[in-house]
Amino acid sequence: MTRLAEVNHLTEAQTDRIIQMAWEDRTTFDAIREQFHLEPGQVIKLMRKELKPSSFRLWRQRTTGRSTKHLAKRSFAVGRFRCKNQRG
Repeated sequence: MTRLAEVNHLTEAQTDRIIQMAWEDRTTFDAIREQFHLEPGQVIKLMRKELKPSSFRLWRQRTTGRSTKHLAKRSFAVGRFRCKNQRG
């Protein structure tokens, strides 16, 4: 069992990266858990603490019920999305 990280003990760089990942539509809470050992509730707590109230409300509206934020709810294959015009 992995130990969960404490929100208060994150570095500024880690906090910034978590916020960036949380805002991305296709980054799942599972990816954040895998990388930073934070449960979705801890991510929400961090976002509430770090964002302005209006930004937090906007983020919650975007993530609530969004299937792309939850790996188990995704209807497409797991993996990196790549546009057909993207090279490599």
